[in-house]
Amino acid sequence: MIAPSLEISELAFAYPDGHQALYGVDLKIAAGERVALLGPNGAGKTTLVMHLNGIHPAQHGSVKIDGKVIDTSDKDLLRQVRSKVGVVFQDPDDQLFMPTVGEDVAFGPKNLGFGDDEVHNRVNQSLAKVGMLEYKDRPPHHLSFGQRRRVAVATVLAMNPSILVLDEPSSNLDPASRRELAEILTSLDITLIMVTHDLPYAYELCQRSLILADGRIVEDGKTGEILADRELLARYRLELPKGFAL
Repeated sequence: MIAPSLEISELAFAYPDGHQALYGVDLKIAAGERVALLGPNGAGKTTLVMHLNGIHPAQHGSVKIDGKVIDTSDKDLLRQVRSKVGVVFQDPDDQLFMPTVGEDVAFGPKNLGFGDDEVHNRVNQSLAKVGMLEYKDRPPHHLSFGQRRRVAVATVLAMNPSILVLDEPSSNLDPASRRELAEILTSLDITLIMVTHDLPYAYELCQRSLILADGRIVEDGKTGEILADRELLARYRLELPKGFAL
């Protein structure tokens, strides 16, 4: 039997101030699945995501990536996990800090110890996937917000991850940039986990959706079926745009 790409068992987490953010989360995601993580503010979505590549250690329960339990005390294993699970933050400026686009995308592979030829290939391939190869020598701060978000995706793709996690990928994008990013994400052959309040984007990109509320997964099903249940959405403060038709 093939192990799930991601398997979470009885995951619980509390912050130092005593706030309990997660209560016994169980979740399996198969390789190639595209899953939207929905829920109101404060539900625990960001906390959950931070467990996926070891930013937060599991206090109780476990997180497995490709069948291996994340052990944050094992630095070699943690390095492997962080190359397999790529996280794209909501603000691309949190990920772009080098003088040029190409140097930003090269940063991760260089730190993994790859040679110049391999780094060069990964940079070019990743930028080509997001339609930004021609901007390789440009300073990131000269780009539009949508272009910077695409470069942020490229910095993660350069690590050849098996799981791509995106935090509010459509936020602050104009309609054209939103569509362009959707086309890029659809073209990728990768397991995708998308944290979003943008329900139409979840419907467009993810066949499966989860609702997280008060640190627990309260709903798990087909995105279309979840979004068609207006009472369910209202219960968890989720809203479709007026006039949006499934």
